[in-house]
Amino acid sequence: MAQVSLTFPDGNARSYDAGVTPAQVAADISTSLAKKAISATVDGKHWDLQWPIHADAAIALHTMKDEEQANELIRHDLAHIMARAVQEIWPATKVTIGPVIDNGWYYDFDRAEPFTPEDLGTIEKKMKEIINKRDPVTTEVWDRQRAVEFYTANNEPYKVELIDAIPGDEPLRMYWHGHWQDLCRGPHLQHTGQVQGDCFKLMSIAGAYWRGDSNRAMLQRIYGVAFTSKDKLKAHLHMLDEAAKRDHRKLGREMDLFHMQEEAPGQIFWHPNGWSIYVQLQDYMRRQQRKGGYVEVNTPQVVDRKLWEASGHWDKYQENMFIVEVDEEHAREKAVNALKPMNCPCHVEIFKQGLKSYRDLPLRMAEFGSCNRYEPSGALHGIMRVRGFTQDDAHIFSTEEQIEGETAEFIRFLSKIYKDLGFENFSVKFSDRPDTRAGSDEVWDKAEQALLSATRAAGIEPELNPGEGAFYGPKLEFVLTDAIGRDWQCGTFQVDFVLPERLDATYIGSDGSKHRPVMLHRATLGSFERFIGILIEEHAGKLPFWLAPRQVVVASITSEADDYVHEVVAELKAAGVRAEADIRNEKINYKVREHSVGKVPVILAVGHREVEERTVSIRRLGEKQTRVDSLVNVTEALGREATPPDLL
Repeated sequence: MAQVSLTFPDGNARSYDAGVTPAQVAADISTSLAKKAISATVDGKHWDLQWPIHADAAIALHTMKDEEQANELIRHDLAHIMARAVQEIWPATKVTIGPVIDNGWYYDFDRAEPFTPEDLGTIEKKMKEIINKRDPVTTEVWDRQRAVEFYTANNEPYKVELIDAIPGDEPLRMYWHGHWQDLCRGPHLQHTGQVQGDCFKLMSIAGAYWRGDSNRAMLQRIYGVAFTSKDKLKAHLHMLDEAAKRDHRKLGREMDLFHMQEEAPGQIFWHPNGWSIYVQLQDYMRRQQRKGGYVEVNTPQVVDRKLWEASGHWDKYQENMFIVEVDEEHAREKAVNALKPMNCPCHVEIFKQGLKSYRDLPLRMAEFGSCNRYEPSGALHGIMRVRGFTQDDAHIFSTEEQIEGETAEFIRFLSKIYKDLGFENFSVKFSDRPDTRAGSDEVWDKAEQALLSATRAAGIEPELNPGEGAFYGPKLEFVLTDAIGRDWQCGTFQVDFVLPERLDATYIGSDGSKHRPVMLHRATLGSFERFIGILIEEHAGKLPFWLAPRQVVVASITSEADDYVHEVVAELKAAGVRAEADIRNEKINYKVREHSVGKVPVILAVGHREVEERTVSIRRLGEKQTRVDSLVNVTEALGREATPPDLL
């Protein structure tokens, strides 16, 4: 019989009969591994223990200790177990698809009656019964005709449509969890009992159009989460609870920061409090950029399609652009323009004005550029995902020799800003060429090597993020981790040899000849809108004092203190503190509660005693205790605290 050679992670190889399964390989190694194994990786592909191996390959066997593979299997099996449970409870329900997603899975159902939140508990109970049965999981490969006949006979039209949509004539894999069967690529666990009954939870119900088409049937989607242990599930649910408390949309209402409305989807109505945060952050960034040697520019919002065609955006990015057609006077045809989705081409046009020398490089050009990009309405999310936004954008025009130094300098620049804003640590991802891109492979080779070498020279070994570069060049992505463990991609740094070539940007080198500059695209915060949302959630609304829109409220305990309240407010404003008076005829506890909900960092209460002694009673947000201090001391201390970190 033909043999195959399987090479293990330690480099050792063993020979087996062709068609051997990973389950048989595990049993050959040891009885204990045969019991613990859940799947394998064969030549880089996640492999079911039941699948045969017909050729020489590299193999690694996995157990529940291998978190990535274990989570994928647990979540995938739970999708099937949930679908089986639903059909056992409501047999008339039709099934569609149930993929694994971040932290869990979902499954879409076609059912006449809507699911209710109470139904989730019923389904969970049935799922645990199925798990406790330890039903075997088996798999077979069927030809298409057999599969179509099976699903037609069982009145599962969505499965028939899925089969019709699968290209080619290759056989189809089927899986059974006990008696329940589904069309599925796999892999899966070996029996239902390998899923722990206390490591999952059904979370919510939502509507979803079949195949994402609003003209098709509206299905019911059930979401679930699952992990390898009860403790990890508990930690995730705690994180979700914290995230709900920190939701910037909820806090935005409570703090009166902004609102969104149907007449302007994906656009933000900033209220005075929210705009105060925006202005403080932008002023801080402007000061940092000046210190960093940037010149600030401003470019048009509406730009003719000719520039977007020349830059490559019209071909590669048009689906994300807002197109504006204008009937120009006396023109034979409409002028076609676009709201700019990014600032890059306009910055090249500024660079091209006048003759540039190698002595002018690096030229660091920054803009707080207002951009507009089309996002599907279903993808919009508060101020985190919008259609209209402002980038803290900059482009550095440099020579190839300056790439390494500019990369290192930007990482230092970004690190200080993140630290000032309360983020001590961040990770870096390196994203290389996407499938849709401009420029030759030779140019991409050059750009990727330059950026990767420069990043390593700066002392950072980035995580590889294949295929996620911009269409014009590779990029670094700077990822923050917030207080509850969520990752946010904010800053970017990209090397671009393509755009200067397409738009014919040149400088005069030391040899007197024309040369192409390298264009380094960079953003530190990303967009102001999204970063403010991140700040709100990171701090649960309790923003650093210098950023807080309402820093101090001076509240009267008695009406006789009203004049002193105004005097205190005036002293604080003179010291640079954003202070306001509350002399309403309300009890002090009511005022404290109201301003605490609004996340005012400091409340100063004044009554008869404070007026006579020229003191104030200080209560800080989140603290139950108050203390009394002189107006002079408090004004001086709060003035220092209100000063942005770069001005101290």
